[in-house]
Amino acid sequence: MNKKQKAIIYIIMSAFFFALMNCFVRLSGDLPTVQKSFFRNFIAMLAAAFILFKDGIGFDYHKRDIPLLLIRSAMGTIGILGNFYAVDHLNLSDASMLNKLSPFFAILFSMLFLKEKPKIIQYLGVLTAFIGSLFIIKPTLDFTQVLPSLAGTLGGMGAGAAYTAVRALGQRGVKGPLIVFFFSAFSCVAVLPFVIMGYEHMEIWQLLCLILAGAAAAGGQFTITAAYSNAPAKEISIFDYTQIIFSALLGFFFFSQIPDVYSIAGYIIICGASVSLFIYNRKESSNQ
Repeated sequence: MNKKQKAIIYIIMSAFFFALMNCFVRLSGDLPTVQKSFFRNFIAMLAAAFILFKDGIGFDYHKRDIPLLLIRSAMGTIGILGNFYAVDHLNLSDASMLNKLSPFFAILFSMLFLKEKPKIIQYLGVLTAFIGSLFIIKPTLDFTQVLPSLAGTLGGMGAGAAYTAVRALGQRGVKGPLIVFFFSAFSCVAVLPFVIMGYEHMEIWQLLCLILAGAAAAGGQFTITAAYSNAPAKEISIFDYTQIIFSALLGFFFFSQIPDVYSIAGYIIICGASVSLFIYNRKESSNQ
C-alpha cells in the first residue's frame, strides 16, 4: 500500500470518527454546549499528552509559534462550540455539512495568515458553497429558527481558520500531537468558568457518551493528522466529505432523521463545489 492509499484510508477513518463524535454528543442529551465541549477536549488533551510522552516529543516549540497556536486554539474552540450547538439542534448530516464549509473558509483565511492569493475558480467555489449553505440554513426572519444553522456556519468558519493555522504551524515543523494538546488544553481552560457556573448534573450514561465523544474526537484528530502526513490535501481532501454519509446513516439509525429536499440540494451544491476545486487542484499539480 503506497502513501496516498494509506492517506485515503486515514482520512475516511477520521470522517467516521468525527461523525461518531457528533452522534455521541447528540446522544448525551440536553446538556450545555460548553459542558459537552469541555469533556470532549479533556479526553483529547489526555490522549495527546500520552502520545507526546510515549513518543518522546515533549513540548518543543518556539516563542514565535505561540501566536499561531493561540489563533488555532481560539478558532478551534469557536468551531467546536458552533458545531456542537448545531449538532444538538439540527440533523446530524446538516450540522456536518455546515462544518464542511471549513475548506472554503480556509481559502479566505489563507489570504490573511499565509498571504496566499486565491485563483478565480477558488473565489467561485467559495461563492457556490455559500449559496449551497443557504439551502441548509433556510433563512427566515425568525432568528430562533436559523440560530442553530448560523452556529453551524460559525463552526465551519472557526474550523477553517484553525486548519489554516495548523497548516502554517506544520510548515514551521510543529508536531501534530503538540498542536492537538495545546488546542485541547486551551479550549478546556477557556470554557471551564462557564462549565462551573452553569454545570448540570449528568447521569452515568451521559458521562459515558461524552467520554466516547472525546475518544472519537481524539481518533479523528490523529487519523486526519496521519492522512495529511502521508499525502497533500489537494489529493485526498475530497474523501473527508464521506463524513456526510456517515452522519446521515447515524442520524437515521439513532434519531430517525431524514434530510429535507432543500438540505439535500445544499449538500449537492457544496459537494459539487468541493469536487470542482479538487479536480482543479489535481490538474494544477500535474501541470507543475
